[in-house]
Amino acid sequence: MLPNATLSPPAEQLLAVLVQHYEELVRSLRHRFGEECHPREIVNDLCVRLLERPVPNDIANPLAFLRSVARDLAIDRYRSQARRPETAIDGLELDRAEPPRAALRLSPPELAVAAAQHQRALLAVIEQLPPASRDAFILTKLYGMPQDEAARRMGISRGMVARHLARALRDVEPVLGTCHAG
Repeated sequence: MLPNATLSPPAEQLLAVLVQHYEELVRSLRHRFGEECHPREIVNDLCVRLLERPVPNDIANPLAFLRSVARDLAIDRYRSQARRPETAIDGLELDRAEPPRAALRLSPPELAVAAAQHQRALLAVIEQLPPASRDAFILTKLYGMPQDEAARRMGISRGMVARHLARALRDVEPVLGTCHAG
């Protein structure tokens, strides 16, 4: 938080409740969604949200409010992960994956050149997307923003964001697929 920054009284109260009930919120998320939802990260995201966004003044039950927002964040995270394209590979899978046969014949400088070429091809495809599809792709896939928030930023409905994103993925996936082909 910025030095000398002041929080509104409702935000201060909610943060105090969050700190007091941190472990309880984590347990509640873990019980409802399992460890896969990364409950501590979600409660930490909740804390950031309280610091960054205005808080309603008329919260009757602060703990219930925090549980509700944490639950919504967990659902948003699940939906965001469920919408990721199949071509995405996390870092652990990449470390364990066996390199393609073609890559075994390339020297490190050749691999660096190939990666740079792939990156240029991907950027070229993204630049050629229609503006709304490009914005939807960049906001949701590169910045990891939920579609609801991207819709608010773009001034369109969530359904339109989904349509623009589907169009973008249809054009981008062939280039993404080449990074895993041998």
